[in-house]
Amino acid sequence: MRKLLLKNESFQYIEKSFREWLDILGYAESTVYNLPNHIRELLYHLEQNNINNISQLDNQIIKEHYNNVKQRSNDRKGGALSNGSLNKHLQALYKFTDYLRQSGRMVLPILNIDWEEDDTGEIETLTIQEIEQLYKATRAYPKNVRHAKPQYFFEAIALRDCAILTIFYGCGLRRNEGYHLRVDDINFDRQLLHVRKGKANKERFVPINKANLKYLQEYVYDGRPILIRDKRESAFFINERGKQLTAQSIAIRLKILQQRTEDIILQEKNVRLHVLRHSIATHLLANGMPLENISRFLGHTSLESTQVYTHLIHQDNGN
Repeated sequence: MRKLLLKNESFQYIEKSFREWLDILGYAESTVYNLPNHIRELLYHLEQNNINNISQLDNQIIKEHYNNVKQRSNDRKGGALSNGSLNKHLQALYKFTDYLRQSGRMVLPILNIDWEEDDTGEIETLTIQEIEQLYKATRAYPKNVRHAKPQYFFEAIALRDCAILTIFYGCGLRRNEGYHLRVDDINFDRQLLHVRKGKANKERFVPINKANLKYLQEYVYDGRPILIRDKRESAFFINERGKQLTAQSIAIRLKILQQRTEDIILQEKNVRLHVLRHSIATHLLANGMPLENISRFLGHTSLESTQVYTHLIHQDNGN
């Protein structure tokens, strides 16, 4: 996106306030960063048309701005913006109207701008066999080699990496949800994981099966105590220095596991934490779990968000 500078101080404040609002509601870091950038374009459009007060904003102005975005070329790739990019602009506009209403600034009618048809291709998923390869890769830690760290330290890292797969695949958490996870969010007796800060700040309880429970227990009781330095640290995922593992580092660990596998095809895939989430959803659906249960498991706000996985199952079956 082009770097636009707002001169209007009230617009600068609104952009900052919108960003803080998204952060407070618990949206992912990428969303908190990107959506206000799109709204800056709308505010810049207002400035260029001598509109200097947000109270002058209406749906017609928003639609005019969006039509301008649709006609704009892609600065990096040339050609028009993809439908996926346009939908991100739409997401920002819809969320911004929610923010204006909830902050008491103004109430706009529903935008009623149709979403663009998705042209980003199929949702990426891994097979059960590929997931098994990733779990196997967690055990490929250095053995019988001289290192600055003792052997049990690398075993602790292996248990943590196994827990990463379990949280994002076995429990289907989003990246931001896994990053904010705390040790006491897992109730081993009740076999439940408490997501306190889900998308849009919604909480939910995720059931944990016996196999996944075993992986998490091994990390919490055998691996994490070796990594932790300050017993007051409550973060679930701990790095090699005894501090909380960052969201970016969690994603990097997954990439490392991917490259450790012996599967060349898997090594070339674009494996991300969200791909693990997509994968568990398709695997649960293929095994007969009702769509409503999967929707609750994933923390979707509507069943429509979950229905995309039914299309993947139909494609796999050749229907």
